[in-house]
Amino acid sequence: MEDIKETGVSGENGIAVIKTRPFDRKDTNLILSYLGFSFFALFLGALAGLMQALDRAGYIQLSPQLYYLFLTLHGVALALIFTTFFIIGFLYSGVIKTLGSEMRPTDRRIGWTAFMMMVAGTITALITVANSSSTVLYTFYAPMQASPWFYIGLALVIAGSWVSAIPIFSGYRRWRKRNPDKASPLFAYMSVATMILWIIATIGVAAEVIFQLIPWSLNWVDKIDVTLSRTLFWYFGHPLVYFWLLPAYIYWYVNIPHIIKGRLFSDSLPRLTFILFIIYSVPVGFHHQLMEPGISPFWKFVQVILTMLVVVPSLMTVFAILATFEIAGRKNGAQGNFQWIKNLPWRDVRFFAPFLAMIMFIPAGAGGIVNASYQLNQLVHNTLWVTGHFHMSLATTVVLTFFAISYWLVPMLTNRVFTPLANRLGIIQSIIWSIGILLMAGTMHIVGLLGSPRRTSYTTYNGHPAALEWFPYMQIIAVGGVLLFIGIILYLAIVVYLLLYAPKTTEPAEYPIGKVHEGAQQPPRILERWSVWITITVALILVSYFIPVMEMLRHSPPGSPPIRSW
Repeated sequence: MEDIKETGVSGENGIAVIKTRPFDRKDTNLILSYLGFSFFALFLGALAGLMQALDRAGYIQLSPQLYYLFLTLHGVALALIFTTFFIIGFLYSGVIKTLGSEMRPTDRRIGWTAFMMMVAGTITALITVANSSSTVLYTFYAPMQASPWFYIGLALVIAGSWVSAIPIFSGYRRWRKRNPDKASPLFAYMSVATMILWIIATIGVAAEVIFQLIPWSLNWVDKIDVTLSRTLFWYFGHPLVYFWLLPAYIYWYVNIPHIIKGRLFSDSLPRLTFILFIIYSVPVGFHHQLMEPGISPFWKFVQVILTMLVVVPSLMTVFAILATFEIAGRKNGAQGNFQWIKNLPWRDVRFFAPFLAMIMFIPAGAGGIVNASYQLNQLVHNTLWVTGHFHMSLATTVVLTFFAISYWLVPMLTNRVFTPLANRLGIIQSIIWSIGILLMAGTMHIVGLLGSPRRTSYTTYNGHPAALEWFPYMQIIAVGGVLLFIGIILYLAIVVYLLLYAPKTTEPAEYPIGKVHEGAQQPPRILERWSVWITITVALILVSYFIPVMEMLRHSPPGSPPIRSW
């Protein structure tokens, strides 16, 4: 990547606007390919989710085979494929704009190689889901066994995502060599942190897939160590949430300040926040296994404590973002304690949608604390409460932010105008989506407290009174699911409009990168020493996992034979 060139600096309310030349067409094609495939996965997952919601409420009757097929498709397409492809495309766009004006040809070829690996792996895995040989609730969760091609396909997706990190790392390294005494651009710094977290986290699931699940599904071994398999899965499963969240945080920290004509509150605090997420988010998987045998209560307790520490960088983010909002409001003339709130651009979907996402993150985070609490987990474990929490976190906090990113990134890549029509439709879409998630995920929390199980198709439980009590809640959940599907269709329609039909523009593209407040201090150089933070993370992982895993291997039961749904 070459050094970025400013084509002009203008000011509005004292805010610098740096205009750069448009994306190179070859880079645009690469980024749009990642985004486009993510949109395809989003549609598939949304359709599968709608079918589940209608079935649970009794509006339609799916065969058990078809229900669990949709359940697996919903999880794979949305939680793994949509998010991963979208995140990589978004990170590429910001890294190009902050580290240089275009990718080097070698990095671009690596990006395409990663894309083809991930697409091939996705198609391979989805084919096995479609023929019902891999209806395993989307997870690599033994003793449920999928086709070996399901595991091979998703392993290829993971390997491709590792390859996709190379252009980000190499661009960052070259910038650091050219600017050894400067703090790196915040977007690039956070992108590097996100991919470091992802690579560390996916090592666990890669080990599970390669050394346990593929040999087991190929019948090279008869049984599998379920406890070890699930431990490796949840080593990956919880930091996966932060892989979704960190790109949303990038948008909140870096892009929104520009959109609201404000300044970043700090340049150091966001960097420290991302480092803390790397350190604390991986060695906490046991809080997903509190109800499982085979793990010492002491090590479960240790990881519960570490889980609670993840709250700290989240609260730091809340403080920094609100401070940024207040700075923007006061720069635009606000007086008094709270008038700055009125001065925020509430009619701009690029701000409005992520603000809704931030509000939703409050109950989502509170629900996560309940899930990770030793005693409270006994009440909500394997109920629809957990599903509601999951949707409140991913389908609201993350996905609403991704919607906002799409609304300005897609027209920028295609040299089209983000029109007032697209903005109004985006606000309507965000409201529909938020109402849908409140009805669906909020009701899931309630009916989960009443004991309704997760992962199951519609059933009357032979007229059991508890099941009859759940049924009205299921109908509300279905209404929320329908609204969410409508929101997805409207979102995709807006994206297609911005991609193909919005008016063309000849003006240079403006990528919204916020500036740091004038009074902010330079970040300490230690924050750029990745070897230090990775070493601390690995040490903490070894402390949290080495002894319990050794105990699992030493006291391993004979193992479980496979369970195949159909």
